[in-house]
Amino acid sequence: MKFEELVSSVGELPLFRGSLLLAGDRDPADVRRQLSRWEAAGRIVQLRRDVYVLAEPWRRVKPHPFYVANELHRPSYVSLQSALSFHGMIPEAVAVTTSVTLARPITLDTPLGGFSFRHVRDTAFFGYRRETVMHGQATLVAEPEKALLDLVYLTPGGDDPAYIEALRLEGLRDVAEQDLLACAERWGKPKLHRAVDAILELRERE
Repeated sequence: MKFEELVSSVGELPLFRGSLLLAGDRDPADVRRQLSRWEAAGRIVQLRRDVYVLAEPWRRVKPHPFYVANELHRPSYVSLQSALSFHGMIPEAVAVTTSVTLARPITLDTPLGGFSFRHVRDTAFFGYRRETVMHGQATLVAEPEKALLDLVYLTPGGDDPAYIEALRLEGLRDVAEQDLLACAERWGKPKLHRAVDAILELRERE
């Protein structure tokens, strides 16, 4: 495959996988060698094994960090501070994109930014939805209530009312009480019930 063919094939994609090039009767070893040559020439950038992005100026679509996160570590959805910022619930911009995954926890530093993946059991892998971010990129993002409880659950002392107040949460009036309670009930962890009580009390003081 020539590089022009690659650009024609994947140029409209935010990212691409090397395995995508194995269609037909292409020799996997030849494809790997070609990818290595393009990477060495600065034409493509490897983000992780089998995950690539076209280098500039061939890149036509800017990958959104949430889309990149979903693709770098599967299965996962964006949550914690990143999702809270996305939903307008915390005032700070978030430098590292944080996600929840069923796979092993990992932190990745890539040319497209930093990405942190926190592990949860399958019983806690819920409460996310598909969101369309820039350039129509579909990503999995935690619902506001789940993002907040993911953060509480994965933070030591996260149910402490002082910690919750220090988050400087915004828009708590828009958070669905029943969804918070349902999330805590589905988890079945006393820590989450204590956190919900603290969150609802904080909301009453707004």
